[in-house]
Amino acid sequence: MREFLELPYAELEELNLRAKLQRKERVPAEQIREERLNYLASEHRIKAVTVLFSDLEGRLHMLDYDKKFLLKSFDNLTFDGSSIRGFTAQRESDLRLSLDWSAFYWAPADVFGAGKVLVFADVLNRDGSPFSADIRGVLKQFSNEQFAEHGYTLNAANEIEGFLFDGIDAEQRYHETGRFEYVNTGGYYHSLPGDPLRSFIDTVAEVQRAMGFENEKDHPEVAPSQFEINYTYGDVVTAADQIQLYKLICRQVATRMGMTASFLPKPVVGVNGSGMHTNVSISKDGKNLFWDANGDEKMSAPAWQFIDRILTAGRDVCLLLNASVNAYRRLDPHFEAPNQIKASAVDRGSMVRIPIGNERSARVEVRSVGPDANPYLVMLAVFKTGIDGAISDRADLRTADRYLPDNIYDALADFRGSAWAKAMLGEDVMTRYADLKQASADRCPRSLGTFVKAPEVQFHHEVYNQFLWNLF
Repeated sequence: MREFLELPYAELEELNLRAKLQRKERVPAEQIREERLNYLASEHRIKAVTVLFSDLEGRLHMLDYDKKFLLKSFDNLTFDGSSIRGFTAQRESDLRLSLDWSAFYWAPADVFGAGKVLVFADVLNRDGSPFSADIRGVLKQFSNEQFAEHGYTLNAANEIEGFLFDGIDAEQRYHETGRFEYVNTGGYYHSLPGDPLRSFIDTVAEVQRAMGFENEKDHPEVAPSQFEINYTYGDVVTAADQIQLYKLICRQVATRMGMTASFLPKPVVGVNGSGMHTNVSISKDGKNLFWDANGDEKMSAPAWQFIDRILTAGRDVCLLLNASVNAYRRLDPHFEAPNQIKASAVDRGSMVRIPIGNERSARVEVRSVGPDANPYLVMLAVFKTGIDGAISDRADLRTADRYLPDNIYDALADFRGSAWAKAMLGEDVMTRYADLKQASADRCPRSLGTFVKAPEVQFHHEVYNQFLWNLF
């Protein structure tokens, strides 16, 4: 008889919140590693450990290691990097995986399978040095440096919108059907208990709670069949990891229900697209550095400087925040699109918004981010630009009539010509990323036009059909 680990949701939540607190309190890595290894060795009901890492475009990759093998070989895990788009060439293919034991999750058995736990990993070169195209590792290093040098904790929370469509693999089959089928047409905040969209949202929310997300609210969004499930702030790497888990959970739950969770920014023309509004702040010694009760919009001078740096680099980083051909359909001013390079407390067409806040919640909201962007690149671009970027001397920087690119080709040109993007990522990684985006763009019509074209779905980096790529 099989006897694999299957824990109640309440117990899962307790375990995951405890692990999350260790991460927040920066418990030494060696202590957490020993604790996790001892747990794996003593918990006989665990059969495998699912290791997660992300490629340069942000696509999540997963592989299962037999627990007994992992306990013996956790410090010598390797894989073929040449099989991951944007990683290494065939002649230099081998890469290493270094388990980030602080990013350890217990997952519901009815969704992820019994007898498994999850852990994120950093990607290393053959010699054990950090791999430059592993943006999670780059982000973690930047975050650690900010804490060590300035005492800064980088905080983030994301509002991730998506669509729920009828049928399994609706994106992969789009070239056959030419359309997506809604499962709900109620719109903002409207769905009846028990209808497909509400059942999906309820189930995802339950899984998130069990995995320590600390949910805040969930609801249908403005467009038909659109959803948003919000959860609390976390440190920047935890927040990015949770974006990857959020999308994984949504896709898994949807598939089990015979549907597809899609994070295409604008899968249907004529209705609101999906965004990933990225709320950020910086704290030191428990104090929110963005709050000033007497400041403009109750924001501190450092917060406004942070905003000014992002506005200055708005077009330079646009390709990192809007990573696909389809993303530029969303930057349409007729649908509350955040395509204006300005800051506002009220105008939702602004790239940057200053939400109503207090001493605890004062934050900067970067609204132009698409839900298909690499979350680690998004966090790196926002925080590194906001902290280290230049500030334009334009007097009208926050209110000027300036716009983000409305197509990926202009965004590519801005990105390739950006000295800031090169300084932030390094020339090699910058070129690799731009080449990946160029390859996707070249498989699609140059003009977006009125209808969503099959190639912009089929060759989208998150849909990723390897068979079709190889036929091109």
